[in-house]
Amino acid sequence: MSRIGKQPITVPSSVTLDVAGDEVRVKGPKGELSRRIPPAITLRRESDTVFVERATDSNTDRSLHGLTRTLVANMVTGVSEGFTRRLEINGVGYRAATNGTMLTLQVGFSHPVIYPAPAGVTFAVQGNALTISGSNKEQVGEIAAQIRRVRPPEPYKGKGIKYAEEVIRRKAGKAGSKKK
Repeated sequence: MSRIGKQPITVPSSVTLDVAGDEVRVKGPKGELSRRIPPAITLRRESDTVFVERATDSNTDRSLHGLTRTLVANMVTGVSEGFTRRLEINGVGYRAATNGTMLTLQVGFSHPVIYPAPAGVTFAVQGNALTISGSNKEQVGEIAAQIRRVRPPEPYKGKGIKYAEEVIRRKAGKAGSKKK
């Protein structure tokens, strides 16, 4: 049996989890999420704990077992605590600003790059740090990746947008590679 799939999911008292057919709805203080689950996977609820079970031991069902458990657990965590991703903006004149729900990036182009915040996602800028917050882990991660893609960090001077925990391996430029 899947090690991840057989772990129970603890549902906090502030979160309601409803299963209707093949759809799971999770509602909490940070929002509401819903997701369709595969037909071979079932959710069994016992008081404040949810167990994910599979119908057969086929390879497909075994792989979906752990995946479904992780997705449902992320939904519960998202609506109760939320998820954040931190980005750092490095470079002379590079900066970010929020204007309502819009994020404005000035990262060396002739024009500012404007990124609208989708529903359920918020941006916070403090100095050269940008924080993306939301209840959907997939959505927060995808938005962070899209913003990073605007100006990825380059290895020579380290300019660009990078994840806060990311380490950029620096390269020596032309002058540093000459032997004397």
